Order: sequence, then C-alpha cells, then structure tokens
Amino acid sequence: MLAPIVAALALLAAPPTPKAVEPITAAAVVARYDALMSPPAFEATMVMIARREDGTERSYTLKSQKLGTDKLRATFLAPANAKGQEMLRLDDTLYSYLPNLKRAVRVASRDSFMGGDFNNGDVLRVNYTADYTPTLMPSPDGTCASLEARGPQVAYDRIELCLTTGPIDTAQPTSARYFAKSGKLLRSAVFSDVKNFGSVVRPGTIVMKNEVQHQRQSTMRWDSFEVKADISSQRFVVEDLGR
Repeated sequence: MLAPIVAALALLAAPPTPKAVEPITAAAVVARYDALMSPPAFEATMVMIARREDGTERSYTLKSQKLGTDKLRATFLAPANAKGQEMLRLDDTLYSYLPNLKRAVRVASRDSFMGGDFNNGDVLRVNYTADYTPTLMPSPDGTCASLEARGPQVAYDRIELCLTTGPIDTAQPTSARYFAKSGKLLRSAVFSDVKNFGSVVRPGTIVMKNEVQHQRQSTMRWDSFEVKADISSQRFVVEDLGR
C-alpha cells in the first residue's frame, strides 16, 4: 500500500513539464506588424517632418482613419497651405484631393508622400499580409522576415522587416529595409518610442532614411492612436472628400 502512495506524492512534487514553444513563422511576423501598425479600424493624429537635401525641414500634421484592409483616409490639418488636402485609399486605388481644384486625382503607391521620404503606400496601404509573401531570414538583429511583393500595386518590391526577439505576441517592430526590383536599397527605417496609446502598445515614431539621396530623411510621429470597433464607411468614398 505504501509504494503507490509514495509514487503519487512524487508525481505531485515533480515540476510541471514546460509547454513547448511554437516556432515563429514568417506569416506570424507579418501579421504581428499589421496588427500593431495598421489594425482593422483606427483613428490617429500624426506629424511628419521631412528634411530635404538643403537641410530645411517641412512639418505636416494630419488625421488618419482606417476601416478594414482597403480603406484609409488622411486629412491634413497643417501647415496652412496644406490644410484641407486629403488622401484616400479605396480598394487598390489611391486618391489625392486638392481643395483649390475641388477634385480628387489618382496617385501611385510609389509616389512620394507630400514630398517626403515615405511613399504613399507607406501611409495609405499598410497590409503586408495581403501584399507580400514572407520568408524568415537569419539576422542578429531580432526576428526578421524577407517580404516579396505579390504585385505591382505596392510601394516596394522587397522588404526586410525585423521585430524584437521573444514571443511573437509581445514583439515590436525595430527596423526595416526597402528595396527596388533590381535589389537596390531605396529606404531604411528605424522604429522607436514604443508607448501605450491606451488601445494598443506600439512604436510612436518611425524615422525613414533615404538611401538614394543621403541628405534626406523623414520622421513620422503618432501623437494619438485609437483602435476603433468601427468607423462609418461613408468616410471612405471619393465624393465625401473635402467635406
């Protein structure tokens, strides 16, 4: 009778078997990035500071709203000569609304965003899960993936994206490099200032360095970022721009 009791007590005293850690996949890296940087519905206030070749800087303040994976609207609040200008992503088409013309014109993902070093696609089309095919890549800098473009509608042909090491559900973006189809490095980004915005913890600043014109770089800073349950779809139609 004593032997079974001793065996049972030994099992109770034994430390629990550690749970196996699931390996991180390339798809999980991209999904984590999208969830932090462009959740399904949000409102945000941002400031972009663009430093040009001559050392001068230009600052833009804008409000951004997103719904789903294919609708995003950005409204410029400052400076005065840009106030009222808007940009809209609707499905695969990007529009720029010019108040003085009172009409919207189509623009490309690869065009410069307000003359800075972010492209329109960097701001209006963050959906790496849909737009890129990822593979894990070895790196001493963190958990990294190489992203190959699935089509011509995106801002870059290949991206090298790195997150912090550790569990994927707590990882944060740290850096990225953006390439042309030829393999030429076009831009590099550093993500910093991770902060709690209330509804999400994520980087509050991206510095985008121009790797072609080295005197240029742009900084995007989020002053507010609120994940929403929903936003009216009426905000994301061309006819509503300027209203």
